[in-house]
Amino acid sequence: MVMVMASMLSLSCSRFQSPCISCYNPIPSRRLTLFQLVTATIGIQQTQSQFFGAKGSEIFQASEANVASVKDQNLFNWVQNDSRRFLHVVYHVGDLDKTIKFYTECLGMKLLRKRDIPEEKYSNAFLGYGPEDSNFTAELTYSYGVDHYNIGTGFGHFGVVVEDVAKTVDLIKMKRGKITKEPGSVKGDNTIIALAEDPDGYEFELLERGPTPEPLCQVMLRVGDLDRAIAFYEKALGMQLLHKRDNPEYKYTAATMGYGPEDKNTVLELKYNYGVTNYDKGNGYVQIAIGTNDVYKTAEAIKLSGGKVVREPGPLPGINTKITVCLDPDGWKWVWPLNLFAYMRFLLCALGL
Repeated sequence: MVMVMASMLSLSCSRFQSPCISCYNPIPSRRLTLFQLVTATIGIQQTQSQFFGAKGSEIFQASEANVASVKDQNLFNWVQNDSRRFLHVVYHVGDLDKTIKFYTECLGMKLLRKRDIPEEKYSNAFLGYGPEDSNFTAELTYSYGVDHYNIGTGFGHFGVVVEDVAKTVDLIKMKRGKITKEPGSVKGDNTIIALAEDPDGYEFELLERGPTPEPLCQVMLRVGDLDRAIAFYEKALGMQLLHKRDNPEYKYTAATMGYGPEDKNTVLELKYNYGVTNYDKGNGYVQIAIGTNDVYKTAEAIKLSGGKVVREPGPLPGINTKITVCLDPDGWKWVWPLNLFAYMRFLLCALGL
């Protein structure tokens, strides 16, 4: 191999009428040395097909492709091991105080924080069943003067675990809330559920289950190609396919995906209705935020998986963090803030503290 490389370097030197590095004055200028390195490299590339033939050139190209493939696989392996969790879901409401009242009094959520940003003409509030650094939360956004939003047909529902569905339904009725499905079991499942609507028409599926650390347990979105969506969320977002079920009687197939078992974590339910490939997303539902340890690698994996990055990774002005924003193949938006809590733990471990 050394003799081959020597011959190739020799050929490159004679071709460009320039001596190779080993033949040159022992104290060359930096510029000339760099020129010699470049010409020697070009000579090697041009000599590949002459010295080894066309198949030899193909071997070099295949080797480069293999290197790229290994790099991509390493990136997707990193995605699988990244510290990810659902942080919050963002959507618009027409009356912030009225919605807060419904969530706290009827669904048992807690108001975690509320803020008004008059210079940008909006207010928002974070609600959930535990602290933001450990639980999934709902970020409600009210834009000044806008009291109604179109939810569209693509958004499905939020799932909330309650101790007693019947009692929760009675409470919602007493508070003049709207029940769209009375309590009952799901076909093929013993779980008791009911459906309720909040003041803006967002649907909540009430599920009767045992105690869980994450009562705000589910977000359901409709997709036009379920297999494509599953592949994207597994590869680019690092989620696991927890289960998949087909319901030909009602002409739909659903898949549940997430970062851990659904009795302890928030999950994403993707629903495909037979023959429907596009949905109206409206202007009410906005996005879900997921924490990551590296927004740059996250954006790269999304691009390689067929997603679209609509905000390149980088610092967020005015806030001490970095984010990237992407769209999945169906156009659903996902925001990736740097997972500060996980990142701090990583730094502490790295420092041995």
